[in-house]
Amino acid sequence: MSALRIVIIFTTLLNSLIEAEIVYNGSSTAKDDWWKYATFYQIYPRSFKDSDGDGMGDLNGITSKLQHLVNAGITAAWLSPIFKSPGVDAGYDISDFRDIDEKFGTMSDFEQLIKTAHELGLKIILDYVPNHTSDQHVWFQLSKNKTEGYKDYFIWKKGYNSTAPPNNWVCIIIFSISYLEVYKWILMTEAWESTNLTMMFYGNETNEGVTFPFNFKFITDLSTSTSAQDLVNVILEWLNNMPEGKVANWVLGNHDNFRAASRLGVENVDGYNMLTTLLPGVAVTYNGEEIGMEDGEVTWEEGQDPRACNGLESEFNTESRDFERTPFHWDSTANAGFSTANKTWLPVSSKYRTNNLELQSREGEKSHFHIYQSLMKLRKENTFIFGNLDVEVLAPNVLAYTRALDGNDTYVFIFNNGGNSTTVSLSPFKSVTGNMKVVLSSTSSSRNEGDILSIENINLGAHEAIVAKSGSNNLVRWSIYSFLFIVLFLFRFS
Repeated sequence: MSALRIVIIFTTLLNSLIEAEIVYNGSSTAKDDWWKYATFYQIYPRSFKDSDGDGMGDLNGITSKLQHLVNAGITAAWLSPIFKSPGVDAGYDISDFRDIDEKFGTMSDFEQLIKTAHELGLKIILDYVPNHTSDQHVWFQLSKNKTEGYKDYFIWKKGYNSTAPPNNWVCIIIFSISYLEVYKWILMTEAWESTNLTMMFYGNETNEGVTFPFNFKFITDLSTSTSAQDLVNVILEWLNNMPEGKVANWVLGNHDNFRAASRLGVENVDGYNMLTTLLPGVAVTYNGEEIGMEDGEVTWEEGQDPRACNGLESEFNTESRDFERTPFHWDSTANAGFSTANKTWLPVSSKYRTNNLELQSREGEKSHFHIYQSLMKLRKENTFIFGNLDVEVLAPNVLAYTRALDGNDTYVFIFNNGGNSTTVSLSPFKSVTGNMKVVLSSTSSSRNEGDILSIENINLGAHEAIVAKSGSNNLVRWSIYSFLFIVLFLFRFS
């Protein structure tokens, strides 16, 4: 066999070894649309920051804390509804879409918030609710009175008899309603449906669709007993069903579900933040997740959520959404620095004394917040914006994936979400060669930035998560090619 044939065979084999089986081909488009690579930060205004001492968060409070979002590395703040509302459904019953609810401030306050945000390089997204209005909205009142031009603004049906009210449909919030809830028809960006149905909201060649429907699979499908295979299934289910050319998104929690730290284990906070923020696409953070906030403590008497308060006391702990809505933990002062009021709209969790932003921001502290900041910086690298994704199960509770892009560093994420230590190998990833350097590790990890990580026999502690860097894809490839050509040269002149 000639030396040339040997080199050709080796080169062919080399290509098959280097090219890992990828489950997602990275985007090849330029950084044209800012949102495609953004991190959205959901703010629940009532619980973020109180500026006037009435015990409830407001717009001026948000404005005063925008620097925190900049420090964290956030792209855009998404505000839960701040429009004028009677407050029957926590602000989602809107009576005027063109005005600010006085609980939160004035239009002037809102304009100042926008001005400050733009000066800081932040974007503001409003939670617009087009599906329904409050029964106090002028359109509803005009339609109810059969005013010409407004009769068909709402769907009206006669009651079953002369005493029954019109439109006496059942509502999950259990107060009397006069509107038809048709979430999956209009609320296209928030669809609690199967993945196949949710994908329809992306649109197609003839129907434009939405920018992206929220991906709630990390909320609905995961728990403290989640295995590595469960995690892989959740990731691949979305990516494999997503229409070509669309952008994925990853949501760990929101104001309607128990906090991620409580659902998935406070020990896994860093691992899940790493997992979701380093996947391709948009990352969504609910306020407090950057510091690992858990659900607060709220009693039946203190409850504010109409869905639970209009129900049974025995079901309050499972039905109430108040626990995930308790005030943000800014520091160790009274009321966690949220408010100077004697009583806040929801009680501040007692956990704030040991878990708050001020404590986690201290220099040299290995904290959830410092890890989150590092993740936001990593997300801006080309490998995470344009790179391919390869996901593997390395052990029953160990998931790993690589993000790789020719000419750039290859990154490996490893996460043991279980309560026992285990030893794994990265040999399934053919694009990873040689030793790696630790870039980031969870608070539960004894590893530090710069530590060397071998491919074989990696011992992971319980709940440990690591991000490591293995060097440029391109450099590895051409280093081996150079070696083969040296072999050819030696054959030629031997």
